[in-house]
Amino acid sequence: MRIWLNKKGCRPGRVLALLVTGVAVALAAFNPAQSVASQQRTPKPTIVLVHGSWADASSWNRVTERLQDNGYTVRAIPNNLRSVTGDAASVRAFVQSVPGPVVLVGHSYGGFVITNAATGLANVKALVYINAFAPDAGETPFQLVGPDSALAVDPATVFDLVPPTLPPSPVTDVFLKRSTVFNSFATGLSVHDKDLVFATQRPGALGALNEPSAAPAWKTIKSWSAIGTADKIIPATAQRAMSKRAGAVVTEYAGGHLGLLSDPRTVTRVIERAARG
Repeated sequence: MRIWLNKKGCRPGRVLALLVTGVAVALAAFNPAQSVASQQRTPKPTIVLVHGSWADASSWNRVTERLQDNGYTVRAIPNNLRSVTGDAASVRAFVQSVPGPVVLVGHSYGGFVITNAATGLANVKALVYINAFAPDAGETPFQLVGPDSALAVDPATVFDLVPPTLPPSPVTDVFLKRSTVFNSFATGLSVHDKDLVFATQRPGALGALNEPSAAPAWKTIKSWSAIGTADKIIPATAQRAMSKRAGAVVTEYAGGHLGLLSDPRTVTRVIERAARG
């Protein structure tokens, strides 16, 4: 019987065995289940941050840096502070332009805005309220602060109006007095930082603080809430009531109204939990 050899002297059976082994190794390396899982792995969501009244997007800087360090794409966008309807429409248009999933975060009045902006948006996977309003339909910011708020007093003692004409109109700009910033709004910050907050504050239109909310997005989108127990603008009791109603996952911390500046580590952790959730 003749045994055929290839040019290198290998028997045909040996060649076939080597080929079969090579195919097996290749198939083992290519795991279809792992490939499908890799393709279906959900990308990290984009974090969209919406500031509140008497602030601008830079108020998120300390949080933004931490989120970026942890691999998130972050967009801290302007909130016009003119009207709930107009501000929500502006934020909604931006969120619709973002590819992929979004975690929408609001601070203070920014919470009121995201509640109205996200209704019906399929790409918004979570709402995060940082010392924020989470209104139901028909409620206004001034109603929700409650009787214990530093703002629930004679407006002339906490606000500067521009123009100072009385009675004010819905388009009157509302600034915080220096005493309000130092004693109530920016508690927990250094004197230097309080001075910066006062000097750089963006006013809101008075009408925005009296405008009722439309249907809230938290009825269909899961929410998280960071509550500063020392908040004098939106007291913790008011935040707890809104968070409970919204079914939010709550984190409480010993901070004032500007927790995003005084305790950015905690605020960042809450946002990242929502992103993972």
